[in-house]
Amino acid sequence: MQENEVLKNIQYRRAVFQANYTDQEVSREDIMTILEAANAAPTHKRTQPWRFVIFRNEGLIRLGDELARIYKSVTPAEKYTEVTEQNMAKKATQSKAALAIIVDYSGDLPEWEELAATACAVENMWLASASLGIGGYWATPGLINHIGPFLNLKENQRCIGFFYMGHHDSEPREPVRSPIEDKIRWEE
Repeated sequence: MQENEVLKNIQYRRAVFQANYTDQEVSREDIMTILEAANAAPTHKRTQPWRFVIFRNEGLIRLGDELARIYKSVTPAEKYTEVTEQNMAKKATQSKAALAIIVDYSGDLPEWEELAATACAVENMWLASASLGIGGYWATPGLINHIGPFLNLKENQRCIGFFYMGHHDSEPREPVRSPIEDKIRWEE
């Protein structure tokens, strides 16, 4: 394992779910530090397409209520369960902060480039969170396809998920990855 702190942080970054979050609040200052890291992501033509809506405290309750409402309104009766509806709301309210991840398409670049840049911003955010002892994960429920009005998204914007966060006391664990040798081919 690498001794370099950046490489170590990359290697040990992992998803940390709400069941592992403590009651400790994620401060506005920590969120701003995390978002500054996101803002340092690479971006073609400096379009900087990432946007975030931050939910904390009562905002998490409103987000949870909206996710539950959307689930109930778009789920066919034969697939609907009250437990799933409650879990939609619970995921938000068990977090100490949630960030809606939004791509603001410029129209100047292929959409995949704007999406890739936003994904890089999320990875920076994830690494910054981990370095501050804040766990998180990127959730992409199908409900995000219906959340635009709630988030007041413009026509050129799309929500691509939520980054749920909270402090935790989980022990670091070895990452589960197949060897890099299985994923490369040398052409020399």
